[in-house]
Amino acid sequence: MTSQAVVVAVVVTYNRRDLLQTTLEGITAGTRVPNAIVVVDNASTDGTAEFLQQYQGPVTTDVVTLNANVGGAGGFVVGMERAVLDHNADHVWIMDDDTEPQPAALREALDVSEAYQQQTSEAPAFIASRVVWTDGRDHPMNRMRPRMGASDDARSAAARIGATQIRSASFVSVLIRAEEIKQHGLPIADYFIWNDDLEYTARISRRGTALTTKASVANHHTKVFGDAGADPGPRFYYEVRNKLWVYTRSNALAPWEKVLFTGASLRNWTRTIAASSNRKVLLDGLFKGLRHALKAPRSNAQVLHGIYSLRDVQQPVR
Repeated sequence: MTSQAVVVAVVVTYNRRDLLQTTLEGITAGTRVPNAIVVVDNASTDGTAEFLQQYQGPVTTDVVTLNANVGGAGGFVVGMERAVLDHNADHVWIMDDDTEPQPAALREALDVSEAYQQQTSEAPAFIASRVVWTDGRDHPMNRMRPRMGASDDARSAAARIGATQIRSASFVSVLIRAEEIKQHGLPIADYFIWNDDLEYTARISRRGTALTTKASVANHHTKVFGDAGADPGPRFYYEVRNKLWVYTRSNALAPWEKVLFTGASLRNWTRTIAASSNRKVLLDGLFKGLRHALKAPRSNAQVLHGIYSLRDVQQPVR
């Protein structure tokens, strides 16, 4: 199965031309390379468009240049739709433009997916790579916690193949089965940035299996070593609004998980604001996020109107 599966990588980029080149080099230098790469350019202004126009890699590359920046969330909506509908993907391998997959990243993820299915007759919804910073330390922004409530049998089945049961992952080297995208739909474009990955991966794994394996590794080239609580500035607005959308507008989490996650977020927000050197910016983001979370996110078609003609990837459940 591993050798025949059609894998399409999806990379979303915005004004990171040099890092994007590193991402593409990492993808195409793998011991298993994808069948195609979809690059979604979020209206970059730094020469990314020109770089992509002349780019000639060893893998078929489908470049989608948008006329407006719709954030990582909107970019993944476009890229995943295209991977499924235009490239007939069996698996969609998604990542940001500051991700550098290591040579065995894709092959190991595919091997774990296949091994788990052989053991349990259940295909995992997604496999997440171990994410490290530039110096090899586990990146705190992409730390994945073992799934609470997983059965002993499920944990043992994962452990036997070198994997761990998880509940959610960040969009930094995640291999998603296309069947899950067809069943559950796409991420929510209106999140723009942050927590779109939490909502989506939790949504497709709520009643399914999600795994991470240390054998599949990707580097995350962030400027600093830290998590989202490292003084986010004006972006704190998206952290607050989008987390509240996850907790109040999505069925990604079970009710008991929403209680636990809400409590954790309130603690984290309090710590972030207390430690900030510019509390006014964060408090403004907090109150604006609270206000805007009262209104539900717009549909993907509304967000992308005039930017990309989105098609329906969902298929009726047979």
